[in-house]
Amino acid sequence: MGPDGEPLDDGAAGVAARPEPVFAAGDDAPEGVTSIDGALDEATLDELLRAFRGYEAALMTNDLDALDRYFTPGPATLRGDASALLVGHDRISAFRGLRGGVPPRSLTDVHLRVIAGSNPLTVLVVSISVPAKGGSGQQTQLWTRLDSGWVISAAHVHAAAPAVDGRVWRVAGAPLVPAAGSGALDGMTVAVKDLFAVRGFAIGAGVPEYLATAPFENDDADAVAALRASGASVVGIAQTDEFAYSVAGRNVHSGTSPNPAVPGAIGGGSSSGPASAVALGQVTIGLGTDTGGSIRVPASYQGLWGIRTTHGAVSTRGLLPLAPSFDTVGWLTRSPEVLRAAAVATLGEPGALPTLEPRFVVAADLVAGCTPEVQAAFDHVTDELVFGLVDQVDLGDLDAVFAAFRAVQGAEAWRQHGAWITEHPGALGPDIAERFELGSRVTASQEDAARVLLADARRRFDEVLAGRVLLLPSASSSAPALDASAEVIASVRAATLRMTSVAGAGGYPAVSAPLLRVPASGGTAPVGLCLVGPRGTDLPLIGLATSIAAELAP
Repeated sequence: MGPDGEPLDDGAAGVAARPEPVFAAGDDAPEGVTSIDGALDEATLDELLRAFRGYEAALMTNDLDALDRYFTPGPATLRGDASALLVGHDRISAFRGLRGGVPPRSLTDVHLRVIAGSNPLTVLVVSISVPAKGGSGQQTQLWTRLDSGWVISAAHVHAAAPAVDGRVWRVAGAPLVPAAGSGALDGMTVAVKDLFAVRGFAIGAGVPEYLATAPFENDDADAVAALRASGASVVGIAQTDEFAYSVAGRNVHSGTSPNPAVPGAIGGGSSSGPASAVALGQVTIGLGTDTGGSIRVPASYQGLWGIRTTHGAVSTRGLLPLAPSFDTVGWLTRSPEVLRAAAVATLGEPGALPTLEPRFVVAADLVAGCTPEVQAAFDHVTDELVFGLVDQVDLGDLDAVFAAFRAVQGAEAWRQHGAWITEHPGALGPDIAERFELGSRVTASQEDAARVLLADARRRFDEVLAGRVLLLPSASSSAPALDASAEVIASVRAATLRMTSVAGAGGYPAVSAPLLRVPASGGTAPVGLCLVGPRGTDLPLIGLATSIAAELAP
């Protein structure tokens, strides 16, 4: 039987007998084939074309079992596209299970090239596809004939690109808004999270119903203006989780942001669009916000550099708030040099900078909620540090700090958006709606008690850290799978926010550097190493993280 379930022609071991070649380079190609280079007999060519067409039919119906049969079993099978390379049949199969099918298309050109005439017979098939919605794509497949029939051992897909990927962008241009000056960011491009004012556009906050009645902004947010003044242009306004109240990168309206570092995994949020735009190479800088981890988590999941700045260091004028006591502005980049350039453009040229010695501390209780793989990677990196001392510290009752952080965050979030949410029932996804509903229940006395606890924790953190830099993973795990259940996502979120809320409670700057790797299906996945420094040490903290990266480089 062939991989498409059809019987093969009669012949030994189920393989057709091989008469003299009847199709070769220069001959007229059979129907449905544009050209052939290399000799194939008629029966063999028929088998290959039946398998090729059967695979295409399985794609159109999203027949996962058939698609699995069409790919060579084992760890060496390859499937790549513009976003990632998948290695191994199991990873390819898992990707298909999450993809949800291929849009309808037709094939216009099919070119065959015989790569190996035997042991086993291998043919390269390159085809052009035309999606029903327009555009064109290209598929390159390496077909191998086994005893069981024809299967694909390697494939590369160049799909028709959408004008704008709605998972990443709300609106984009070339550019959307040009630079307003010249400086260190000349030639760089920015993805602006859909919480910042961009002159001439409305703020949508990841909620279409909110966007529908939002006014057009008369001025750029200060954080946007600073980047433009230094030479950067704005490519577009990028997606965010609804009202920035999530770290998953999932939005029921725009979808889940892509993660090119870990195909088949979520991208992290709530600065989801800016992170994906940077990771995909579509922009140089992602302008985002971080309340409880919304820059650090997507940076960790996608292998990026990111910083949550000292609370209050960057103006929030023109920023739609979530929880003003914790909201900060920050950036996502692919390199520490660009991260520093964006920070300098916004914070100003460094003058007399605070000193930041390579003195590090680790809180075991803070790391205890991480997966074993993340703990092992973190321990390995901290053991490798040779230019700085690493001491153990006790930060106190972190569960109580996290509970207080959530109470104040929830109460402030409800004050910011509760009236609108009440007037627009059903406008939010269930997970975000539940968080706001919980925030609405926080009483004034509960909020006051939580603020007292956070103030005490801040003083304790200042005393314990004593000018040193706290090291921890940026997230409790690598990026969860796209099909992870709501329960799994909630569990990962809680474990991660228990860690990330320390910087929020202290108002500290925190840099996420892509320096940890953990095992993942068929390979490895990135996890950030987070450095939390004293307030006001944003630029020295980036420098210290850069030095660690250089030390750990192979």
